[in-house]
Amino acid sequence: MKTERAAWFLVAPSLLVIFVFFFLPVLAALAMSLTDFDLYALASIKNLRFVGIDNYVELMHTPLFWKALGNTLFFVIAGVPLSIAASLGAALLLNSKLAFFKPLFRTAFFAPVVTSMVAVAVIWRYLYHTRYGFINYALDAIGFAPADWLGDPRLAMPAIIFFAVWKNFGYNMIIFLAGLQSIPADLYEAAELDGAGSWALLRHITLPALAPTMFMVSILTMAGYFQLFAEPYVMTQGGPLQSTVSVLYLMYEQGFKWWNLGSATAVAFVLFVLMFAVTLLQMRVAGRGLEE
Repeated sequence: MKTERAAWFLVAPSLLVIFVFFFLPVLAALAMSLTDFDLYALASIKNLRFVGIDNYVELMHTPLFWKALGNTLFFVIAGVPLSIAASLGAALLLNSKLAFFKPLFRTAFFAPVVTSMVAVAVIWRYLYHTRYGFINYALDAIGFAPADWLGDPRLAMPAIIFFAVWKNFGYNMIIFLAGLQSIPADLYEAAELDGAGSWALLRHITLPALAPTMFMVSILTMAGYFQLFAEPYVMTQGGPLQSTVSVLYLMYEQGFKWWNLGSATAVAFVLFVLMFAVTLLQMRVAGRGLEE
């Protein structure tokens, strides 16, 4: 009994901090989403009115919200597998016996992760430039016509996805590299003695051993990609033709451009519910896979 009291006494400050800086703001935001909190309410709290779920109903009837949701889902569905594949490929390369100067390449691959998003987004915006960008210059050198990467509605989101994969794959690479180094070398040696090739080693030893790591990486990557904001904000401002507007970008515009804070918080909670549902689905599917 004394041990339990001592334990609660030790964790009480942390629980208090979590409640004050996490749960309390979340509850306040939930309450705000049920009001018409706007610029007039900022001037005087007397102008604040309770509207119930009207913000959510209006959101469901807003075409721009569904456009933003579709863009976000496309970004997640296309970007998450590409990011995980790039991370796993880089980790396998760095963990192989053929890789030279491993510390140098490990630093180079991880450098984009710790670089300012805004800074690299501005650089990539110039790389994508129609007339002066290096990417179009390289395409022209090998005989392909230049493309308007950030001005074409069909190419803007794929261009942002490619940039996001380059920016973020190094983080998961470090996690995969730690997982690869934890696999016992005896398993590979025994399999090689039995005549297993590189593909068989990858399929029957590496990937099954990395299953828990893959599950954690997929959840972290999915959560990060649902929060698409900085890339379109810096590179396209949601254009062209709203082809890169994300749910988080819509929330920003509603809250800080039009000062419809009640509507903005409603967007935030819809995004939270969507992320929570997708995470539960991932956990159920991964749980069945790990049991098998």
